[in-house]
Amino acid sequence: MAKSEPKSRTVVEPLAQLDLSPHSTSSPIRSLSLYSLLSDSQTLIFVGTQSGFLILLSLSAQNVSFLKGVLVGNSPVESIIVLGEVGKVLVLCDECLFLVDSLLTQPPKKFSFLKGVIVIAKRITSSESESSNLSEFNSPNLSNYPSTSTSTSQRLLQKLGSGIRANGVKVKEQEKHRQGNNVFALVIGKRLILIELVLGRDTDSLNASVVVLKEIQCIDGVKTMVWFNDSIIVGTANGYSLFSCVTGQSGVLFSLPDVSSLPFLKLLLKERKVLLLVDNVGVVVDAHGQPVGGSLVFRRSPDSIGELLMYVVVARDGKMELYHKSSGICIQTVTFGGEGLGLCIAANEEGGSGKLLVVATPTKVICYQKVPYEEQIKDLLRKKDFKEAISLVEELECEGEMSKEMLSFVHAQVGFLLLFDLHFEEAVNHFLQSETMQPSEVFPFIMRDPNRWSLLVPRNRYWGLHPPPAPLEDVVDNGLMGIQRAIFLRKAGVETAIDDDFLSNPPTRADLLELAIKNIIRYLEVSREKELTFSVKEGVDTLLMYLYRALNRVHDMEKLAASENSCIVEELETLLDESGHLRTLAFLYASKGMSSKALAIWRVLAKNYSSGLWKDPAVGNDLHDDSTDAISGREIAATEASEILEESSDEDLILQHLGWIADINPVLAVKVLTSDKRPNQLSPDEVIVAIDSKKVEILQSYMQWLIEDKDSTDTQFHTLYALSLAKSALETFEAASSSDNICTPGVEQTKCYDFGKNSIFQISVRERLQIFLQSSDLYDPEEVLDLIEGSELWLEKAILYRKLGQETLVLQILALKLEDSEAAEQYCAEIGRPDAYMQLLDMYLDPQDGKEPMFKAAVRLLHNHGESLDPLQVLETLSPDMPLQLASDTILRMLRARLHHHRQGQIVHNLSRAVDIDARLARLEERSRYVQINDESLCDSCQARLGTKLFAMYPDDSIVCYKCFRRQGESTSVTGRDFKQDVLFKPGWLVMR
Repeated sequence: MAKSEPKSRTVVEPLAQLDLSPHSTSSPIRSLSLYSLLSDSQTLIFVGTQSGFLILLSLSAQNVSFLKGVLVGNSPVESIIVLGEVGKVLVLCDECLFLVDSLLTQPPKKFSFLKGVIVIAKRITSSESESSNLSEFNSPNLSNYPSTSTSTSQRLLQKLGSGIRANGVKVKEQEKHRQGNNVFALVIGKRLILIELVLGRDTDSLNASVVVLKEIQCIDGVKTMVWFNDSIIVGTANGYSLFSCVTGQSGVLFSLPDVSSLPFLKLLLKERKVLLLVDNVGVVVDAHGQPVGGSLVFRRSPDSIGELLMYVVVARDGKMELYHKSSGICIQTVTFGGEGLGLCIAANEEGGSGKLLVVATPTKVICYQKVPYEEQIKDLLRKKDFKEAISLVEELECEGEMSKEMLSFVHAQVGFLLLFDLHFEEAVNHFLQSETMQPSEVFPFIMRDPNRWSLLVPRNRYWGLHPPPAPLEDVVDNGLMGIQRAIFLRKAGVETAIDDDFLSNPPTRADLLELAIKNIIRYLEVSREKELTFSVKEGVDTLLMYLYRALNRVHDMEKLAASENSCIVEELETLLDESGHLRTLAFLYASKGMSSKALAIWRVLAKNYSSGLWKDPAVGNDLHDDSTDAISGREIAATEASEILEESSDEDLILQHLGWIADINPVLAVKVLTSDKRPNQLSPDEVIVAIDSKKVEILQSYMQWLIEDKDSTDTQFHTLYALSLAKSALETFEAASSSDNICTPGVEQTKCYDFGKNSIFQISVRERLQIFLQSSDLYDPEEVLDLIEGSELWLEKAILYRKLGQETLVLQILALKLEDSEAAEQYCAEIGRPDAYMQLLDMYLDPQDGKEPMFKAAVRLLHNHGESLDPLQVLETLSPDMPLQLASDTILRMLRARLHHHRQGQIVHNLSRAVDIDARLARLEERSRYVQINDESLCDSCQARLGTKLFAMYPDDSIVCYKCFRRQGESTSVTGRDFKQDVLFKPGWLVMR
């Protein structure tokens, strides 16, 4: 799998080395294994040679020393397995197994009965749940087998102290000390034998025996083997196969090509996976032989493979390469010899800290230690490999090798390095990913020390890879100097770490400074949403305002000032005032509760708008002329001032600024006076006095709010409101009348005058006056009437006369002045007397003042309400001049209606009389009924015998004694029926049930 070649980094570094050629026991190295003691201060290195020697080396601090060597056999030492828990070492040599102590103080013990061993592998388990207990598969009748056997092979095994295998049953000695994790797989010819090493109770001696657990039919030519959980993977020249240690079944995993390197298996302990080598490709499989993840592509087929935490180590031809397990990228290449050096072996710790790696050439042993992660990260940062450094830290954090706080620390460090490299956007991106970086750490880049927040800046130099914080101007200047220096060096043929984009297209100071400020603004904006101390909040908001002003971002300045903020006014008011950002200063004053100062600014702005002395960039628009901008600006100033005053309870302050707001927009003035946002309402008397007499509509709106919304019952306010409306109505009427006289005949009235077009009310003043005069009963109608007495406001006069009870004047106005017959008839209906209609009829027939009789109105009245009039009176009232054809139909209908009503009354009278007679008759029949009482008769209430006692009978025929009658009452019977509520009907000649 092809991988891109990133810049390498140093993962391991040489620690110590030892040349074994001077030692007499030395011969080319064949095998290698190491084990760190519990203290981790000393590591034992076991070296197996071609001549059969086992050499013990000790690595302590930075020194490798030769301890001892022992001859194991005459052929190469093929495999060394360190049993660190019991202090023993298992060695494969001369196709036999040998057991030695870890310090080589005793002669090796040979397990002679195990001959022809080609490969050995120790069982590695990930967990008990994923691994079977092989002892459970033995015969349960072990005790039935005798200690001696007729079989020669069985007797031989017993003499050797080993378990007995008879007829396929594994027999184990019970008196031995068992170590369940010392289980191994051996390949002898085509047999795969599973054994357990049972040590004696004396751990210092080499007293041990081998118990055969299972035998499985294997394949020929096994070169390498790994036993993981219940799976045994073996490698031959033809490929890799998997055997189950439980069932003995096998299957082919991979087949190798005809021309291929030798197979090699490596158990990756950290991931609990197995790496299979196919030429120069490492295939990673799980315990079931299924490929997982990606393959590792090595540059050449290695001699040996090791493991170091996140890396796979391969060695060949004097070179060691470290490949990342996940990405497959070669991270580091270490050269320790030349081409043709011979077999190179890499070995890692099976336990311990995993920080040590040992590589062996035929004559040398070289020890490497892992470079601490912090040093690796620092090295990457020095090389400007920021992405690689972050990637490494994130991976370590996922692996649990590094804390989340360290990840945040590195993000901040990378951010500062990028900041000084003039990559401001990337720098802030890393700042935002750091959860531990404080916003106060960027304060020195905005304002020079000393300042109000100097003591809040943490003195954190991180790893000292970047210069001390300095204002952005200095950072940009120093960066530009570095770019110029790099350009000069590049021309001289010297490579530098400056970005190539900067060298090919050097940026300008203004562009860099603007970019820097924009990104610092972005960081501070995000920081505002975090939970910060009050002092830091003050610094963030105040310095954010500084940066907004530096870029003249008026909208953002005003948005910040108008919102809830922690800006310090003393730090900003001079700055904003001198730079002309008065709107921002006004918003800031308002947000801090300094209403008086804010209103003073809005008043000045409104005045300057109207005079053209000041132009707001937030309002300016190329599409509008200056007059439009001035009007818009004044409106905005008045609107902002009114919003402040709407929440203020300072009566003096409100009345002080009410005038200029009213001059700009009366609606805003009304909103200020009628606001419900303030905790304490204003004094109506003071407000009424303060309102300019020319601002009549403002006064009327305020009075209307007091009366309608606040339900004021003060007669003074009601009368004042009525008089104000009446006066406005008179002025409007007079203006309209004079305009009518000027208008050209034939031209619509709306074109001649346009009164009230700027009114704050939706309806006309006369309509408002009429509505109020009708709805209110608290004003003085006589005062209002005195004001409009000589005017043509007839409907208003009618309403007032009605309030005063002067019915005749009301009818005269409605019928004669307004000629509103419907309203006049309705008023007569409200009066409710028949003479009202007669009075109205008289007015129609004799209007006085030389007016012609209103015959049509009179006929309408007779048609609608003729039944309520006396025909004789109507005939007497009718004028002789009235045309007969107009009155004949009406009079005839009146007469017919009268006759109909008379006859209808007679019918009702006779029916009522019949009902009365029927009721009398029924009552008489009830009283005429006879009731027979004997000695056996009982009271329906108390069940007492009536005999000669007084009794009473109810309409439902229930009988009670007189005592119970007095208790029950005459309307409620014993059954509980109330005859007053539930009337009892009995059949009669007229009324039926």
